[in-house]
Amino acid sequence: MKAFRVLTIALTLLAWSAIASSQEPFTAGTWHVLRTAPPSPVAHMMLLTDGSVLVNSFFFTTHTDNWYRLVPDSTGSYINGHWVNAGSAPAGYNPLYFASEVLPSGQVVIIGGEYNNGSAVWTTLGAIYNPHTNTWTSLAAPAGWSTVGDAQSVVLPNGKMMLANCCTVQQAILSSLSPVTWTSTGAGKFDVNDEEGWTLLPSGKVLTVDAYVFAYNPSGTNSEIYTPSTGTWASAGSTIKQLWDSCGGSTGASYEVGPSVLRPDGTVIWTGANGCGTGHTAIYHTANATWTAGPDFAPGLDIADGPAALLPNGNVLLDTSPGIFGTGSKFYEWDGTTMNLTTAPPLAPSDSSYVGNVVCLPTGQVMFTDFSSSVEIYTPSGTYQAAWQPTVTSVASTLTHGTVNNVITGTQFNGLSQCAAYGDDNQSATNWPLVRITNSTTGRVVYTRTHKFSTMGVATGAKSVSAQFDIPGAIGLGASTLEVVANGIPSAAIAVVIN
Repeated sequence: MKAFRVLTIALTLLAWSAIASSQEPFTAGTWHVLRTAPPSPVAHMMLLTDGSVLVNSFFFTTHTDNWYRLVPDSTGSYINGHWVNAGSAPAGYNPLYFASEVLPSGQVVIIGGEYNNGSAVWTTLGAIYNPHTNTWTSLAAPAGWSTVGDAQSVVLPNGKMMLANCCTVQQAILSSLSPVTWTSTGAGKFDVNDEEGWTLLPSGKVLTVDAYVFAYNPSGTNSEIYTPSTGTWASAGSTIKQLWDSCGGSTGASYEVGPSVLRPDGTVIWTGANGCGTGHTAIYHTANATWTAGPDFAPGLDIADGPAALLPNGNVLLDTSPGIFGTGSKFYEWDGTTMNLTTAPPLAPSDSSYVGNVVCLPTGQVMFTDFSSSVEIYTPSGTYQAAWQPTVTSVASTLTHGTVNNVITGTQFNGLSQCAAYGDDNQSATNWPLVRITNSTTGRVVYTRTHKFSTMGVATGAKSVSAQFDIPGAIGLGASTLEVVANGIPSAAIAVVIN
């Protein structure tokens, strides 16, 4: 329900104070502008399994949808990284606000779009990006669907992508890419999918907060949970505070809901949009499947679509702005107790939350775009707890350059969360492992291409998991260290030799 954003986007392109936490004083993070700007204004981002960041150009008109990759430099720095061309989506497909996922193969799926070539059409077009060949191919939507639009999606623990139809109660699972096969799922959904986000839980189930589109109830607080083993939805109880925007009545409400993020302690913070005043939040506790009221944002602020990201220190970075799509973004870190006001990127005074996008980097930083050519990286303070790290239990001590399908096993390779979220659409989850190799002599950092993950779950605990990785032929030889990184948190370094 963002059709009236066109004017707001055009205008944007033209143009609680910090409180100590209960344990230690809050220290704000810092922002750094990329040394090299992207070739054009950019929007959505996704981390690829080779450590590069896939980013699409932002042209809100009929235009070729160009994509780029930001490649870190030899020290692993994204601030000092460089841009390479990542091809173009199939002709005629230039979406804005769409579903997007990285598959266990390392391939990328994008599908739908509330806008396509600048028109509000809730398109069913889709595409697959193959990073091995740097090419895009078309992907058909589920049979019989007339819309996909600004859809939510998630990769389930079994590695299959589940997709919503924005404007109905339909969902489908991408069962196969060869041939493309969609399987219907999701019986029992309370209301249509529009404006609702999905959060993957440690149980492998999927949580959503109802937005009451076409089921207007000015005090509705229902949430739902999807069980993959049965393919059904059931109520997950009341969020206590209303999180969707009902201001303006059934014909004037935006129905927007904010992003949600699973934290290491098993709680999910779900943020709200409220055009009538203050935005609320609610906390879902996975340990006992209950909701408690969360803190309100400062008066006038909410997240009517917008980004959030889990930081390595366990805090959640949140991008708020006034009312529904108002400008003047304020950034907060939620530490589980307090909403701490933090620093903001340079264009925040002219931004609304909905123009922001974030992705979690393997350095523990967060990359941010806002439809402009200014791209920033947020470096938080603090660090992770040792219990949150991946652990490596088995990998060859001698690895050969240019080889593929090297096996690595261990625990918590998928991290404790999907890490990043954006309202209902623009998914940029990173709950899968990267393998980072650092040459002990030169210090050169290389991310190998990972794939064939044994699970795409989150917070898998002591369960043994595995992945495969391909070693570049141009990697430096000799003594090195190897780490598995998930959501910006590395394992202990393992000594290896590259021969």
